[in-house]
Amino acid sequence: MRSYSPDLTPPWKKRAPVPEVPADPSDPDLVVEEVTTGFCGAVVGCEAGTVTLEDRFGKHRVFPLAPRGFLLDGRVVTLVRPGAGAPARPARTASGSVAVPGARARVARAGRIYVEGRHDAELVEKVWGDDLRIEGVVVEYLAGIDDLPAIVEEFAPGPDARLGVLVDHLVPGSKESRIAASVTDPQVLVVGHPYIDVWGAVKPSSLGIAGWPRVPRGEDWKTGVCRALGWPAHPGAAWRHILSHVRSYKDLEPELLGRVEELIDFVTAPE
Repeated sequence: MRSYSPDLTPPWKKRAPVPEVPADPSDPDLVVEEVTTGFCGAVVGCEAGTVTLEDRFGKHRVFPLAPRGFLLDGRVVTLVRPGAGAPARPARTASGSVAVPGARARVARAGRIYVEGRHDAELVEKVWGDDLRIEGVVVEYLAGIDDLPAIVEEFAPGPDARLGVLVDHLVPGSKESRIAASVTDPQVLVVGHPYIDVWGAVKPSSLGIAGWPRVPRGEDWKTGVCRALGWPAHPGAAWRHILSHVRSYKDLEPELLGRVEELIDFVTAPE
């Protein structure tokens, strides 16, 4: 005889139990994907029963806070309003490290991180600024690295004053690689990324472009990029546009991320 449950539902009609999924607060800037449409964006607003997402192109869409309605880091979650019973997640800085609420900036170390130009310094500040202040690390920019050996000598690095240097276009055979190799002081770490300029370390997808254009040899790279992308021929304005689309480390290429983290570790290593 076929067995039935107390509610007379045949076993073959019973649905498998739906596994529970975590509830996550829809905090500002949390990046999620809506499961039915695939729309991916950062949380910019949350009202009763709905959440507003902004994608990388600045487009806004409103979705219901439906159970199992979103993907967060590849896992299905149920978004709820902030403070609505979901366990609080540790706040993160733009670099991805755990934020320290109420932490005061440490007195600046004698050690420093040098970068090539103002754009490099502004990008490092935007993504790693909170971490650098807690660690007491100051970032300064140079007008190129042609005089790097003399700059290092003037800095006079030591065990309690280490120097880290971030170099653009540090690839085998380049002028930059030869200059970097000339610095042999053990209290100095010179690392770099492969991009001609730090602009290239920003992911094209974060800017809504297919990729960074190839610029003919002999043409100023930034000028050529602006021309190829149809941007105004004003590198300063172009950079402000680029920087405005960098929200966190997720908008940067790994080749830059790893090098900056390496420099911070070097400068802050125990004496």
